[in-house]
Amino acid sequence: MSVCPTACYRSVPSLAYDRHAGRRVTSAFVLSLNQLKGFPVSRILLAPFVVLLLFVVPRSLVAEIRIGAAMKVITPDPLLPVSGGVGKPNPASEKRGELTARAMVFEKDGTSVAFVGLDLIGFPSVLGARVREQVPRIPGENILIGSSHTHSAPDCYAFPDGQGGHTGDLEWMDFVCNQAAKAINQAIDDLAPATIRIATGEAKGKIAYNYYAPDLYDRRMSVIQAIGEQGQTIATLVNYATHPEVLGNGVGIVSPDCIGPMCDRIEQQIGGMAMFMNGAQGGMVTADNRNLDEPRDGGRGYWNDSRTWDECLRIGHLMADEALRIVDDAPQQKDPTLHVEAHAVDFPVESELLLAIVKGSPLGYPINDDNSVTAQINLVNLGNAQVLTIPGEALPNIGFYLKRKMHGEHNLLFGLTNDAFGYILTKEDFNSFPRYDYVSRTSLGEMTGDILVEKSLEFIDGAPMPDKSK
Repeated sequence: MSVCPTACYRSVPSLAYDRHAGRRVTSAFVLSLNQLKGFPVSRILLAPFVVLLLFVVPRSLVAEIRIGAAMKVITPDPLLPVSGGVGKPNPASEKRGELTARAMVFEKDGTSVAFVGLDLIGFPSVLGARVREQVPRIPGENILIGSSHTHSAPDCYAFPDGQGGHTGDLEWMDFVCNQAAKAINQAIDDLAPATIRIATGEAKGKIAYNYYAPDLYDRRMSVIQAIGEQGQTIATLVNYATHPEVLGNGVGIVSPDCIGPMCDRIEQQIGGMAMFMNGAQGGMVTADNRNLDEPRDGGRGYWNDSRTWDECLRIGHLMADEALRIVDDAPQQKDPTLHVEAHAVDFPVESELLLAIVKGSPLGYPINDDNSVTAQINLVNLGNAQVLTIPGEALPNIGFYLKRKMHGEHNLLFGLTNDAFGYILTKEDFNSFPRYDYVSRTSLGEMTGDILVEKSLEFIDGAPMPDKSK
């Protein structure tokens, strides 16, 4: 910048990026014409050199968001039995796709958060603590660990088998914890300046339905995409509510189910890493693999279904295509706010079944003296989006209500995150319809949903507002 006798400069620093030094350069001095009056000619001639005096600011001190992403494989070798929930897992003899741990890390102004997705039916907090211990560069409460809820992966609960043993493989569980920590740490190592795009829209096509009441489910899909400085995709996160149980646990296959093909297709189409975080998919929002021309009980709304890898490919590819369509024209957010909160909430354990699991598992679940369990709930503001975690499988009516009360332009629920304490129902739904018998038996208790909603509203209303679109 040179001094021009007809110019007047405002006292505002300007920024440029030195690509070779990898640092920001700030122009620190700005002169106006009035400031030059009365200066000797020699000083005026020196003014350009004074104006070019620069302060070099380390890049880490500049207010910008940095994002990194990484993936690690967690498929057991040799293969292990697969679990669809409480009960004995079924043997597996082949795999389709890889089970993975995927991490997306955001960092800005000294605040960092990790979104972690695991291809598992659930991941209890006692194992989450093992992961967090291996990631010292992010506060443990800012590491959000969720499960896809595939029904074609080994059990990470170690359910008591009623005969003094349990259903889990403890060595493999340690491996999963280590791999998840490696993914997060690699994502931290790969942090780089980025912008984000966030969008929400209806995911169209035959993707999901409610097994209990076909039309009662949330069709909205939200997408968070990180874009690097050169325009390359760093990562794409898809948030959608469904049970990835096309295959289920009865066909002898270890698989991420439809989530694996979804991630593969996104990565093939636009690069970067893709990941999935589930939503409020309880009671009973599931993959729509129905053969609609083969009703099994038309009066009650049951159909035969396709439990094949081809059907996983169809649904996964459709999810990917819809995610890319939804985020395609979303504006870039170049300076998004990042705010993270973590809250501890106690839930009473009224279910004899779940109490027996908590007390009988070799994992050493922490339980309070009053037979309650403590779960972590996170609230995150990321640009114009707000994220709330749910430590289990909330029914879709709870999900709709929470999203309606959240303050983002895009409101995301990360279900089965930080814990996986069964189904979460309101007291009105608990033990009501015959179809709710199973989800009631595998819920902590009648008040679980009400406690979740009440506490979540407190956190939502007490948090800063997310960004607003300009």
